[in-house]
Amino acid sequence: MSWFESLILGLVQGLTEFLPVSSSAHLRLTAAFADWKDPGAAFTAITQLGTEAAVLIYFRKDVGRILSAWFRSLTNKAMRSDHDARMGWLVIVGSIPIGVLGVTLKDQIEGPFRDLRITATMLIVMGIVIGVADRLAARDETGGKHRAAKERKGLKDLGVRDGLIYGLCQAMALVPGVSRSGATISGGLFMGYTRESAARYSFLLAMPAVLASGVFELKDASEGGHVSWGPTAFATVIAFAVGYAVIAWFMKFISTKSFMPFVYYRVVLGIVIIALVATGALSPHAAESSG
Repeated sequence: MSWFESLILGLVQGLTEFLPVSSSAHLRLTAAFADWKDPGAAFTAITQLGTEAAVLIYFRKDVGRILSAWFRSLTNKAMRSDHDARMGWLVIVGSIPIGVLGVTLKDQIEGPFRDLRITATMLIVMGIVIGVADRLAARDETGGKHRAAKERKGLKDLGVRDGLIYGLCQAMALVPGVSRSGATISGGLFMGYTRESAARYSFLLAMPAVLASGVFELKDASEGGHVSWGPTAFATVIAFAVGYAVIAWFMKFISTKSFMPFVYYRVVLGIVIIALVATGALSPHAAESSG
């Protein structure tokens, strides 16, 4: 991998990780459109450490409170009813599905799931799902001619059942094209949570999974020697800087705006990819991953 490729891919990772458009799909597509080798699942997982560092810093007060309360709840029974302590346990519970499926489907994630036909299909299908979830949320928030606005749930209403459902939604993002934030936020909207609450829990829930995946890939790459460490580290730093700016913008955006622009973008992009693959202008299969 060249330094220029790492710059572009780092920018793409930072720009798309937190938007409901699928960062793994965009890394795969950027390489395909530029006629570069597929950066691979390992590159994606490692550069996500950069964007996850941005999450840790942006939500540092939340993370600090949750960790402090959770550790105290281990020895203090009275703390177990504390909201922050419960949130710590719920993040653990919600991380179970992606942990189990990530290990079980590792070979598929690094191989067949990276087929562009699957990516395009997931872009379209999840785009429609996000659109429906967004419309349901908007209907509850604004009401209508013959119905009053309905109050939606916040994170204080989160329980084990909803935490597991969030976790299952997050696990769907193992397939490029789904989008971790898109799947978890839309899942939250379907369960009746506000946009802000769904997004906040989505980002908190991603931390254990992304950090574990990144560390695992770091270890695997170190032993296998198949990663260009300089360019990969550079891409990770770029992803961190851009990702932090995107989080700040996105959290403000969702408080007042609809997800529909992302829905239209996903559907159009998916249709374009299918057309390019069907005409032979784009190969559905990844070129050999770059090192």
